Amino acid sequence: MTIQATFSRRLGDFQLAVATDIPAQGVTALFGPSGSGKTTLLRALAGLDRIAGGQLRYGSQVWQDADTFLPTHRRPVSYVFQEPSLFPHMDVRGNLRYGMKRRIRSDGPGFDDVVHWLGLENLLDQAGPSLSGGQQQRVAIGRALLSGPEWLLMDEPLASLDHAARARILPYLERLVRQLELPVLYVSHASSEVARLADWMILMDRGSTVAAGPLDAVLTRLDLGPARSEQAEAVIQAQVAGQDPAYALTRLTFPGGDLWVPHVDANPGASVRIQILARDVSLTLEQPRQTSVLNVIPCRVVDILEQDHQAILQLDAGGSPLLASITRRSREQLGVQTGTQAFAQIKSVAVLV
Repeated sequence: MTIQATFSRRLGDFQLAVATDIPAQGVTALFGPSGSGKTTLLRALAGLDRIAGGQLRYGSQVWQDADTFLPTHRRPVSYVFQEPSLFPHMDVRGNLRYGMKRRIRSDGPGFDDVVHWLGLENLLDQAGPSLSGGQQQRVAIGRALLSGPEWLLMDEPLASLDHAARARILPYLERLVRQLELPVLYVSHASSEVARLADWMILMDRGSTVAAGPLDAVLTRLDLGPARSEQAEAVIQAQVAGQDPAYALTRLTFPGGDLWVPHVDANPGASVRIQILARDVSLTLEQPRQTSVLNVIPCRVVDILEQDHQAILQLDAGGSPLLASITRRSREQLGVQTGTQAFAQIKSVAVLV
C-alpha cells in the first residue's frame, strides 16, 4: 500500500509543489534544508492545514480531493511535534494515558509495551516540567503511540535537543522502528538521524520533491545534494558473519563482500546498518597485497562528478552503492572512467544500528 499526495500552494514567495508516493511501511525520511517545505507538507498530510486543490489518498481511502476533506480527528494518524507539549499538571503516567483516550486502533501497542520500549519505567510518577528535554520527547512519542495510529508523523522530534540528548534518544527510536510494524514519516534536515532510521527518502528543496526512493539509492545519486556535500555517505545493510576476539573485531558481510569493524555485540546473522563516508574511500586499480587498510572491496565505477578539485565517484559493489571522494588529479592519473573496474579501499566504517 502507498500514500499518494499531491499539493500545490503559494505562500508569498514560497511555492509548495509536491507530487509523491509514500510507502505505508517502514520509515520514510522527508529530508531537506530548513525552509524547503517539509513541515508544510507534513501538516497538510495530517489535515492540520487545508490546501485547496490538494489530493491525498491513503491506500484505497480518499482523505482529500476536490469533493472530500477528512478532518484531522478522523485521520488515523498521530503527530509528534518539535516541542513535546506535555500537560504540565499531569505526571508522565497521566500524559501517556491521555493518548489512550482517543484510541484509533484497539490493537495498537499497549501501555506497558510503550513504557518498556521508551525506557519510561522510572519516570511514571514524575511531573512533566521536571523532565529533561529528551525525556519529555520520549513521553510525547509514547503518548502518540498509545493513541493507536495507523501512521506516525514526526516533525523533527530531536531538533530542540542538544547533541548529547539526541544521542541518548536515538536508540529508543531505533528500538521502536524494529518493534512496530507502523509506517513513520520522519521530517529532518539532520543526515545523521536519517542514516540511522530511514528506509526510504523523499528529498525536498524550495517547496518541491526533488527525488524519492530507497535511502541508499537517493544518498548516492550524484545529481542530488546529499552526494555533493562534505558529509556524502553510503548506508548499507549488512549481517554479522563472525567475531575475532583476539583483535576485538567483527566481520560483516554484504553483497559486495566482507568488512571488518570494531567489535559489535551481536550474534551471527544479526542485521546491522553501516555508514561509509565518501571521504573515507579511496580507489586502486589493482588489488593491494600489502596494506594497513582492512577493507578492500571490488567495485565498478558507475558515475563521476567533478566539483572544484575533487571527483566524487559513484561505485557499485556487488549491487550495493558506495561513494568515493578523490582528487581530480588522482582520477586523471589513474585513468578512471565510467565502467572502470577497481577496488575500493575503505578506511573507516561506522556501525549505526
